[in-house]
Formats: sequence, C-alpha cells, structure tokens
Amino acid sequence: MKRQKLERPDIDRELAGLEGWTLDDGAASISKSFKFKNFVEAFGFMTEAALAAEKLDHHPEWFNVYSKVEVKLNTHDAGGLTELDFKLAALMEKAAQRRTD
Repeated sequence: MKRQKLERPDIDRELAGLEGWTLDDGAASISKSFKFKNFVEAFGFMTEAALAAEKLDHHPEWFNVYSKVEVKLNTHDAGGLTELDFKLAALMEKAAQRRTD
C-alpha cells in the first residue's frame, strides 16, 4: 500500500465513503468515536482492528474508556493522510459493524 500523501480532492473522495469520520482542520488526519454496548465489545473491536493494523504495518492512535473507542488515523512518514489511513478506517468500520448490528 502506498505511503504517498493524498491531495485534498482525493481525501474528500475517500472520506465520502466513510460514515461518521471527520477530517481535522489541517486535513492531516481523520478521526471517529465508536460506541459499543460494553467493554468486551469495545475490546473485541480493538483486537480485530489491531490485527488488521499489524497486517498493514499501519497503526492507529486511539483511546479507550469502557465502551467507547476514539480513533485518529494519519501517516506520520508521509506528513498527512495516505491510502493506508482509509484502508484501515474501512477495516475498522467492518469490525465495528459486526459488534453493533
């Protein structure tokens, strides 16, 4: 997966395909807050997301308290957002969906 910084039109296009993710003011990162039924569901989400992140060699910045997981994604090496951020966000969406439906 490329670690080339995306331009704003590409970021906007990718972001349009992700529900609930927000772009920071400098267009350097995307973030989302996930809410689950309980800690076990939140931890299961984090475990699945961690395995996906490890396979991509692209790791999130995140924070967890009980049933809430806050995620921030960017690619430090590229100085902004890359395809990897949106790939990981999509995988996180799938992991969350399995725990909230």
